[in-house]
Amino acid sequence: MTPRPVQLVVHYDGAGFAGWQVQPGQRTVQGVIEAAMERLTQAPMRVQGAGRTDAGVHARGQAVGVKVAERWTPAELRRALNAILPYDVWIAAAFEMKPEFHARYSATARRYTYHIATGIDAASPFRRRWSWGVQRALDLALLEDCARTIHGDHAFFGFAVRGTAPESDDHRCSVSSAAWTSTGTGFVFDVTANRFLHHMVRFLVGTMVDVASGKRPIADVSQLLVATTNDEVSPPAPAHALFLEQVTYPPDLYLAPA
Repeated sequence: MTPRPVQLVVHYDGAGFAGWQVQPGQRTVQGVIEAAMERLTQAPMRVQGAGRTDAGVHARGQAVGVKVAERWTPAELRRALNAILPYDVWIAAAFEMKPEFHARYSATARRYTYHIATGIDAASPFRRRWSWGVQRALDLALLEDCARTIHGDHAFFGFAVRGTAPESDDHRCSVSSAAWTSTGTGFVFDVTANRFLHHMVRFLVGTMVDVASGKRPIADVSQLLVATTNDEVSPPAPAHALFLEQVTYPPDLYLAPA
């Protein structure tokens, strides 16, 4: 019997995980989902994620590929998983996909948001769990200028952890949208690209915040986009304020409308 390929759209609070990828002796999102799938199917199963998130990073739209027996409809699989998954993981949706679907390699875009809290309540426990509390004054116009600078296709050597991609990788990413907005009590960075490198969003945010607070000139962003190393990048912003929001696939990979 041919297995049914299903895409799961997963939400998780990253605070209790050592990241997405399975690691010996560590609680990971992939490990938790695989354990739940094994419990339902009575067989070991390796699930595919659209990308790896670091320890502490959250998701409201991680895409996960699984293959199940035909008796499992996407709706039934979603209900069964949500009945046994821990409180910090939830399946928001499930879609039947065509056989050629691959959670990682079929993706055409990924979208992240990063959340910054400012002002007197930035240290509130109801904000600091999911936002980076920044006490420095930030210039929104400079944040917006930084976002416009990274738009387009660039080699992001200057904004990536060195040595985590193969030597043959050109580190090129195509940023289709990048924008900062003010929430009145902070700022949100929203960025979409075809791919992201390790720590790339966090390095971008850390550098942009330094520019917007006057610690470094905006010209540094352009210089980092042509740099061949990350020697001059600002420290990465904390992981706990980063969210994977959405993974996009070609519509013709879905057997039913998404």
